[in-house]
Formats: sequence, structure tokens, C-alpha cells
Amino acid sequence: MNLLHIDSSILGEHSVSRQLTSEVVESIRLAEPTVNVVYRDVTRQLNVQLDDVFLAAKGTPAEARNAEQAAQVALSEAVMAEFLAADVLVIGAPMYNFSVPSQLKAWIDMITVAGVTFKYGSNGPEGLAKGKRAIIVATAGGLHQGTATGVAHIDYLRVVLGFLGISDIRVIAAEGLNMGPEVRDPALASARENLSHIA
Repeated sequence: MNLLHIDSSILGEHSVSRQLTSEVVESIRLAEPTVNVVYRDVTRQLNVQLDDVFLAAKGTPAEARNAEQAAQVALSEAVMAEFLAADVLVIGAPMYNFSVPSQLKAWIDMITVAGVTFKYGSNGPEGLAKGKRAIIVATAGGLHQGTATGVAHIDYLRVVLGFLGISDIRVIAAEGLNMGPEVRDPALASARENLSHIA
């Protein structure tokens, strides 16, 4: 089994989402000792954006690309290969300003490619990344699930992954982390209880 572990928090060792994704991966390792884990920290290992520079690089024949273009295309292809090879995705997704981190959005842009991970047919879009399992570790300073302020966070990730053909999606959420220990502590305890059954 191949597992792709994605972290997107900018808080480093102080990040709750990073702590929880590590615990999820460790739980899966204990249940599946032969699991192959690939790790990508998109805050440090994804310096490419879906912009005019990247599109120009993709549109330039390989032999004509300059060094920067070649590096961008190679990185995007590596990110896609990791995604396609994964049986399980563990995605750390803190909420920043009511949505996912821009670095995580950049990763999503690299894996959402027509003809590779989805296609359009006579019946509309069809996801081509079927058979994968996704575990979203979502954290937030406030309480947003089920409200309008949460739509661009967990709901957005469900939509994107579903669009790519992934139907087995589980969410481990820890919210209210900035609302004091009386909210934070039970939220973390609940998240850890949920992740203990994830494997």
C-alpha cells in the first residue's frame, strides 16, 4: 500500500494539523507495517503555481525549455506521480482566512489535470482517480463546520477529491483551537479518538 502524506501548515513544529497527520500516519503504519509512505510538505517542497509562467513552461517543448521551466515541469510531474501512485492520502488542512492554505491549493492545482485525473464526457465530468482513500485532517481556530464560513475549507476539499473520483473520504476535525483550553482540549481529544480508529 502506498500512502501520500501532505502537510500544508506554515507553523512548523507548533502546528496541530502536522501533529495530527503524523499520528494518523503512525496509526496506519501500526496496522499496515509494509506501507510505503511518501511525504510532501507543500510549504517547502512545492514552489510552483498555476500561473502564466507555469503554463508557458508546460506549453514549451521539453528540448526548448530553459532551466526554470524544466524544473517547474519536473516538479509538477513528480507531484502528479505521487498522487497517482497513492492508495491512501493523508492531507493536513488548517484553515487560513476561511479556506485552505494557498500552498495546499497549489498542490490541488497540480493534481487536477484534465485527461489525467478527470475528464469531461457526454454526461459531464468523470473522476479518473477512483479507488483511493482520503483522510483529511482539518484544523481551525474557530468553529466553522456546518456554517457558511466553513464551505471553502472541509466542504471544498470534499468537492475537489470527489471531482477526481475519490469517494472514500474521512475527516478528522479539530476546531476551536484558539478559543481557550475549555474548547481546545476536548476538540483535540475528540480528534485523537477519531484517528485511533482510522486504520
